[in-house]
Amino acid sequence: MSDTIRLSQARRGDRGVIVQVGDHCHHDEHALELERRFLELGFVEGARVELLHEGLLGRDPIAMKVDDMRVALRRHEAAGLIVRIEPAPATVAAPVAAEQVPA
Repeated sequence: MSDTIRLSQARRGDRGVIVQVGDHCHHDEHALELERRFLELGFVEGARVELLHEGLLGRDPIAMKVDDMRVALRRHEAAGLIVRIEPAPATVAAPVAAEQVPA
């Protein structure tokens, strides 16, 4: 099962897909400007994101990978992006090679 959260709630290592850009609040000029900026930076619906780094103080700013780009945002800006978080991939242990004994 996948979770849908605001990108500002993500933790380091979280990966997912953007499902909504902005709050679609068209009477707020600041919200419209932020939504336009997101689109210019490549934050579009369907883009894959991965949170790479969090700042030391207050976990702000955050650095993320958006498709093939690296972008940094403040957490209050990242709250305008809704992301479907994908479950962490299961780690598969490499098979242990049998010890070879000379004949």
